[in-house]
Amino acid sequence: MLVKAIACELPATRGLPLSRLSCGDIAREVERSGLVATLSDKTVWRWLSEDAIRPWQHRCWIFPRDPDFAAKAGRILDLYVRRWQGKPLGGSDFVISTDEKTSIQARRRRHATLPPGPDRSLRVEHEYERCGAWAYLAAMDVHRMKLFGRCEKSTGIAPFEKLVADVMSQPPYKTARRVFWIMDNGSSHRGSACVRRLQAAFRNVIPVHSPVHASWLNQIEIYFSIIQRKVLTPNDFASLAEVEDRLLRFQEHYEQIAAPFEWKFTRADLDALLARFQRHEIPDPLRRAA
Repeated sequence: MLVKAIACELPATRGLPLSRLSCGDIAREVERSGLVATLSDKTVWRWLSEDAIRPWQHRCWIFPRDPDFAAKAGRILDLYVRRWQGKPLGGSDFVISTDEKTSIQARRRRHATLPPGPDRSLRVEHEYERCGAWAYLAAMDVHRMKLFGRCEKSTGIAPFEKLVADVMSQPPYKTARRVFWIMDNGSSHRGSACVRRLQAAFRNVIPVHSPVHASWLNQIEIYFSIIQRKVLTPNDFASLAEVEDRLLRFQEHYEQIAAPFEWKFTRADLDALLARFQRHEIPDPLRRAA
């Protein structure tokens, strides 16, 4: 149907000064094109809903640009199922997922937060005073749901290596055969220099870097999303000390109630995803940039 075809075009291709099309925009464009004399928004919505076409919505995505994306992502997925270089991990091998959650502010509200009650939701004052911010560095044993974390004024090599030392100074990691550290390419732990520093300090540490733009492969990001929902929203803290106390106490609390995440994205899913990317036509600007 021509109406659906118009809905699936980018507005710029039709000379419209719009970023996205609504049902009303589509109806007006159909009428302007002379396809019909009149067309209602509701009719457009009904026709589009038949094929779940929603041009008023959008999602961001990015093409993998790491030439070794499949290999780097695949070894992380292997570690989640306790495999490394085609062999199963032993009982003295551990897998740690780590990253930093930055700019965690302490926002002191100008008026006290009101608790929920009958016919009333929790009420949080809109105005606040900024009382500083933490960077929360965390590490998680993905198979044991053991958590480690610390608050620092800023990220960097030294704060990150303090976190690594916190973990590696404790059993069973101190005497483990191998401890795999899954991490992204942030400046605190990027590249071969990071590998050399960590292995010089702890010979049983094996840093495993994710591909660029693949933080979704790092299980610690799931924990950070839980932190955001359950600890930091709404943000109502009188001081940085209160933020730190809440974060570290939640860390202990979560260890007691949570089980390891049930990770379901496999190598087969990765292959299917990359095949879908390859089938997708890359727009000319992206092709030239590559």
